Amino acid sequence: MDESAVKMIQCLQKLSAAEFLMFKELFRREMEEYEHMQVSWDIIKMASERDLILLLNRNYLRHLWGVLSALFVQVNRTDLWTMAQTLKIDDQNSYKEIMKIIFQHIWSKETFVQMDEENYQITVEEEYNALQEVFDCPLEPVTTVVLGSKGKGKTTFLRKAMLDWASGNLWQNRFQYVFFISLISLNNVTELSLAELMLAKLSQSSETLEKVISDPKRVLFILEGLEYLKFDLELRTNLCNDWGKTLPTQVVFSSLLQKVMLPGSSLLIELGNPSVPKIYPLLQYPKKITIQGFTDEITRFYCMCFFSDYQKGLQVFDYLKKSEQLLTLCRNPYMCWVSCSTLMWQWDREEEMNLVGVTDSIIYTSFMVSAFRSVYDNCPPNQNRARLKTLCTLAAEAMWKQVFVFTSEDLRRNGISESEKAVWLGMNFLCTQGEDFMFYHPTLQSYFTALFYFLRQDEDTPHPVIGSLPQLLREVYDHGQTIWLLTGIFVFGIATEKVTNILKPHFDFIPSKDIKQEILKCFRSLSQAECSEKLMNTQRLFESLLDNQEESFETEVMDLFEEMTVDISNVDALLVATHGLLKSQKLKKLHLHIQHKVFSEIYNPEDGDLEEFEYNKKKAIKYWSMLCKIFQDLQVLDLDCCNFNETAIRRLCDSMYPSSKDPLTAFKLQNGALFHTILLLPHLKSVNLYGTNLSNDAVENMCSVLKCPACRVEELLLGKCDISSEACGMIATCLIYRKVKHLSLVENPLKNKGVRLLCEILKHPSCVMETLMLSCCCLNFNACCHLYEALLCNKYLSLLDLSSNVLEDFGVNILCEALKDPKCTLQELWLSGCFLTSNCCGGISAVLTSKKNLKTLKLGKNNIEDAGIKQLCEALRNPNCKLQCLGLDMNDFKTDCCADLASALTTCRTLTSLNLDWITFDHDGLQLLCEALSHKSCNLKVLGLDKSALTEESQMLLQAVEMKEKLDILHCPWVKEERERRGVRLVWNSTN
Repeated sequence: MDESAVKMIQCLQKLSAAEFLMFKELFRREMEEYEHMQVSWDIIKMASERDLILLLNRNYLRHLWGVLSALFVQVNRTDLWTMAQTLKIDDQNSYKEIMKIIFQHIWSKETFVQMDEENYQITVEEEYNALQEVFDCPLEPVTTVVLGSKGKGKTTFLRKAMLDWASGNLWQNRFQYVFFISLISLNNVTELSLAELMLAKLSQSSETLEKVISDPKRVLFILEGLEYLKFDLELRTNLCNDWGKTLPTQVVFSSLLQKVMLPGSSLLIELGNPSVPKIYPLLQYPKKITIQGFTDEITRFYCMCFFSDYQKGLQVFDYLKKSEQLLTLCRNPYMCWVSCSTLMWQWDREEEMNLVGVTDSIIYTSFMVSAFRSVYDNCPPNQNRARLKTLCTLAAEAMWKQVFVFTSEDLRRNGISESEKAVWLGMNFLCTQGEDFMFYHPTLQSYFTALFYFLRQDEDTPHPVIGSLPQLLREVYDHGQTIWLLTGIFVFGIATEKVTNILKPHFDFIPSKDIKQEILKCFRSLSQAECSEKLMNTQRLFESLLDNQEESFETEVMDLFEEMTVDISNVDALLVATHGLLKSQKLKKLHLHIQHKVFSEIYNPEDGDLEEFEYNKKKAIKYWSMLCKIFQDLQVLDLDCCNFNETAIRRLCDSMYPSSKDPLTAFKLQNGALFHTILLLPHLKSVNLYGTNLSNDAVENMCSVLKCPACRVEELLLGKCDISSEACGMIATCLIYRKVKHLSLVENPLKNKGVRLLCEILKHPSCVMETLMLSCCCLNFNACCHLYEALLCNKYLSLLDLSSNVLEDFGVNILCEALKDPKCTLQELWLSGCFLTSNCCGGISAVLTSKKNLKTLKLGKNNIEDAGIKQLCEALRNPNCKLQCLGLDMNDFKTDCCADLASALTTCRTLTSLNLDWITFDHDGLQLLCEALSHKSCNLKVLGLDKSALTEESQMLLQAVEMKEKLDILHCPWVKEERERRGVRLVWNSTN
């Protein structure tokens, strides 16, 4: 607090109690008259002299001195009027002085640290030093991100930085202007300009916006609460560089974050773990500061500061130290504050210290109940329930509106009386922000929102804003809303016997069993479809289960899923995933993605201190060893994009022993060091290495294992492995051991030489190859010459995929000669994107009319035009044609051909699947097709067509046919099957 503020307090302290109350009443009237009232009368009425000066400095500085002098006269204290004149401050306050006053108030009233500035700085010394160094360069703009999990103190850290800058202790030679913007209060603002925001900060000072903007490199924006902003900041288009223009809120902040607006300025932002994947990639060359939380020594120091008593603080720390889990929990600063607050209330009631359990829900419930009992301990449970329900309704309503700041009217509308408001403020459930209110920490709002669903009753009138519990669960686990994550976790945690036992004596019946049934119903629905489409993030489910910790319920939820895809980004995520996956008894397919940070051998100072790095290394191996125990009971294990160190590989190998349970039959891995262990598993049938770069040495290593008599692998998926012609020859030698029936070499530079070596083995009598996938392998028509002989000699080959190779008409005509031969057994031929024209359609038609065993022909993405279509349709009308599946997608042909297609559809009785995707039909042509589709002789079951690309009239026509006939009209109908056959998986969207 500055000297003038101290003297102002001294002025007020000279007033008697009655004069001071009269002074505050006169001040209220004065401010109401001029419509400057920003702080509620309740707060001003209860304020001490010191608190009043802090409030007035923060909210009324421009009007303060002009009003105070007049008020001293009105309370008949001319002596104080004279004193005030000597202290009077005009409107020439510097921006920095004003920020110092404001943030001193924030520090003392709106943070949970409850330490003075010097003691707090001791707890974040390492991070604070990094904050000083990160902006060293005076010329270049810098973007710095403060990272850390919930409750680690990121917001407090930013507020301390702002206070220190304003106090002259930080960045004095670097930034002339620092703007602290709390985004949490902007969720209801749809439009603004950056100039507006800056002017609002400058309004109480003499500084001008023009002066600020004249040197952007001396400007820093501190952004608090990015993860609570409901707007999508991933916007990459419509960005704007005009800082003075009024724009949608998301455009302003997206433009600022991505350095389109005021690119010369610097940024300091906080990001919680759930927001990092969304926001971090938008930033330009960001620097990181990770908030580590408390060490045990700092926790001890904090306890002594909290209780302002060395002996009492030491006694509390000794109690926490008795439980390793509790002490670990208190390394999170906010959880340490919650725990100390709970123990303080117990101490005040002369009870023994008792923190039961270590889950977040149990700790928060103990905190809430202890606070509640400090005021309402003797009230009946039904009254307590009604009081608590009003607070929970406020929390839930605000959460569904995605707002975190609310007015006195919001409190009143939800049934919170003035006396209850004072109680919630005293309990630190709520805090003030100017004249508005917030929950003391956003996590508390999530907790009370979850608790709302346990307090409401069936006879309650539905709230117009608050969604049902199933809607909430879908927001968390289906729609992937980040701000709902903690609420979802708390729903799981409160629905336990331990939490129910804490709540019931004070708030009556808690329907935890009903809530569990709602949870199971939701996840039963999510497990019906592919989890990648429905369950947005398995890590969220695992975190929720960790807060439940009722083993039977955890198993019941996990057993709803037979297949899961899990991304593990750090050691904590590995711990949480291991806890969840170990509860599953019915999981059959696991797709696991482990980022490099989990098993990293290289210490990065940005990620914390060396001691913690070594601790995390040991912890990662511990939980990995536990997780490996479930692998032998899976049918499919996919370790795509997994980054291992040698120890992790060794633990994986040690775990892969034969099991008497369901055997592992399919495996996908990245590291060649696992070949000898994995490929010899007695039940292993399928291996997928898609996307793994394999050197010739690695391929040779793999082939040596495939040749072993003990190897039972029948499906080998080696797409996009950078396999050379020479390596292809090595793989070919494995095919004579009468094992591999399905081989995919898609997206490899095999070239004609590689196919020649492959075909030599295909001709061998011992080769039992049934499907061969060679799309995107850099082949031309010469490869068809080698394939010609292989097709005549091999008795087993039924599917050949040559898509996306430059075969041209000449090459396909060579293949057609082989296909017409009675010795050829091929049933499926994929030729999409092979640069074909109508000149090859004569040969193809001859095959269709002479070979009854060819069932599938894919000719999409070629240029066969009208003449080719007509020839193919003529072949389809031939009684000898037994084709079942035909692909003509992405071929250009005119409406005239629709008549030929219509005729073929009503004549060819075997054709059940036709792909016409990406082809533009006019309404007349489509009408011809629809008439054929409705004909009794048409047996088509699947039609590939993008209905959304057609006119509304055409869509209605197709819809009528689809409803009438047993016909599925699908966009991209074969993509899933083709990817599975080729072993292609979408690239995992993680930073590895």
